[in-house]
Amino acid sequence: MEERIQKLMAQAGIGSRRECETLIEKGRVMVNGRTATLGQKADPATDTIVVNGRPIKPLQTESLYIALNKPKGVISSLEDELEEGRTTVRDLIPLPGHLYPVGRLDKQSTGLILMTNDGDLAHKLTHPRYGHEKTYKVIVEGRIPHEALEKWRGGMYLDGRKTIPAQITVIRQDVSFTHLEIVMREGRKRQIRRIANMLGYPVTQLVREKIGPVTLGSLKLGDWRHLTDKEVEALKAIVAASKPKRPYRKPSTPGTPTSASRRPGSAKPRPNDGKGRSGKPGSRSTGTGRRQGSQKRSKN
Repeated sequence: MEERIQKLMAQAGIGSRRECETLIEKGRVMVNGRTATLGQKADPATDTIVVNGRPIKPLQTESLYIALNKPKGVISSLEDELEEGRTTVRDLIPLPGHLYPVGRLDKQSTGLILMTNDGDLAHKLTHPRYGHEKTYKVIVEGRIPHEALEKWRGGMYLDGRKTIPAQITVIRQDVSFTHLEIVMREGRKRQIRRIANMLGYPVTQLVREKIGPVTLGSLKLGDWRHLTDKEVEALKAIVAASKPKRPYRKPSTPGTPTSASRRPGSAKPRPNDGKGRSGKPGSRSTGTGRRQGSQKRSKN
C-alpha cells in the first residue's frame, strides 16, 4: 500500500519525519531510480527507495489487528488533512508504528473500525471489488413505508451507478422513528445517509456493528481491543475465499454502438445511390431491374 516517502523513511529508522523531508528536499532520496519529490508516495512492497545511495528496508514489525469503537466527531483518517485540530481514529490508539484504518465512517457516525499494519489485508477488506459484508444499526426519521424499503433493498442510483442490493430488516417502528438493521456489501461515501435522504427519511443515528466476522460487541465508545487469533483467522479466510468482482464500467450513451451491434472489422454501410456492387443501375443488390420485375410477376 502506498504511503508518503517521508513516512516510510521514518518507519525504516532514517530519522524523524521532518529530517526525512529535509533529505527529500535536498535531492538525496531516489524512488525507482528517479529523484523523489516532497509529498510523493511509494509502495515499499514494489518500489525501491534509496537514501544517500543506500536502499532502505522497512522495519519488520509484529502484525497488529485492532477493533475500535469510533465515537461521534472523530474522523476516519490517519491525519487531519484540513489541519483543523480534529481528532482522528489513529489518535485513539496509543501504539507505535503505522496502522491502516479498515472501513471508513463519516464524522457523525459511530461504531466498528478495524485498524491494522497488515496492508494487504486492509486493502482487500476495504476494496469494493471484494464485497465483504458490513452490518449497521440505523435510526431514520418517520415511519418508513414498505415501498420505500423495497426501493432501498433493490438498489438505488448514486452518482450514476446503481447500488448493490442490501438486506434491510425493520427492528421496530413508531410514529416518529424507524429502527433498521442494514447489511451491505459496498460502502460508497455516506451511502446510507444519502439514500435515506433521497427517500425522505433522514438518518438520526448510524452505528456499524460488524465487519465480516468481527463484531463490535460490548466495546465502549472510544475504546479499542486486539482482535483474537480466531477473529484474525476468520478475516484472512474470507479474504482468501473471496473473488474480486468485475470492475464497474460506465454504461454506453444512447446511440453508441456496442459489441453486440458492431462486429470488429465491419464496414460502414454504403449509401443507397440506386447502384449495386457493380456500380450499374438495376443490379440485384438494390432490389431493382430484373429482380424487381420478377417480384411483379409473382404478385400477379
